[in-house]
Amino acid sequence: MNSMTGYGRAKLEKEEREYIIEIKSVNHKYSDITIKLPRNISYLEEKIRKTILSKVSRGKIDVFVSYTNYGIEGKKVVLNKRLAELYINQLRELAEETNIEKEIKVTDISRLPDVLNVSAEEENSQIIWNELSECLENALTNFLEMRKQEGAKIKIDLETRIKKIEEFVDKIKQYSTLLVEEYVVKLKERIKEILSTDIVDEARLAQEVVIYSDRYSIEEEITRLKSHIFQFNDLLTKDEPVGKKIDFLIQEMNRETNTIGSKSNKLEITNLVIEIKTELEDIREQIQNIE
Repeated sequence: MNSMTGYGRAKLEKEEREYIIEIKSVNHKYSDITIKLPRNISYLEEKIRKTILSKVSRGKIDVFVSYTNYGIEGKKVVLNKRLAELYINQLRELAEETNIEKEIKVTDISRLPDVLNVSAEEENSQIIWNELSECLENALTNFLEMRKQEGAKIKIDLETRIKKIEEFVDKIKQYSTLLVEEYVVKLKERIKEILSTDIVDEARLAQEVVIYSDRYSIEEEITRLKSHIFQFNDLLTKDEPVGKKIDFLIQEMNRETNTIGSKSNKLEITNLVIEIKTELEDIREQIQNIE
């Protein structure tokens, strides 16, 4: 189980080329990847996206890529002589008009805008991608490890909460087995009280008990809850994204719990229903961070 919250960073240096990649994510209903990288390697954005999607299925993911080439291979300094001459002529005119010293140093001219420019030949895109890919894999490894650690903590919490729910359901089942018996006793006493007689029509009584059982029985709901709990525990063992499946299960468990609450006229069962709904709500909040 992996959390959708994570952070990973990696740095790689190869032949005076430096790559730095940072990846961070938070929870999101779907997969949303934003990549920021230098313009000169922007053509690699889609490859970066596909690499990340091959390892991550859900989350709001931000990727920051830094690339610097410190080498001189393929680079040359270009002097814009015509622009430099224009600067010199204008400066000399200014010196004559203001009667200031005319001495102009070449270093002064070189600092003026656009006089000196560094041009670079187009870099080998395959070499850049191979190196960037290596850095990306390292960053992803760190990123996924953090998501895994966070997911392990969430898993422990979910196991604890689903165990509590299972215990509550078992108690509800115990109470439910006594509901019909209690109803029969109360119904007999009520009949005797109203009719002022100890004689009870057993056939009529049996008919009323059947109607009561059909209307207020919660055996089916308990059975389905037990099944959902089993599926929940099974999903916790899966080595795959399970957040959406668990979210669906929680909705179904809430539905069954609500039905039990609406059918129950026993205070103990009602209190247990409240406990279950509280745990389900806490689980629902937790699974919003599960991939």
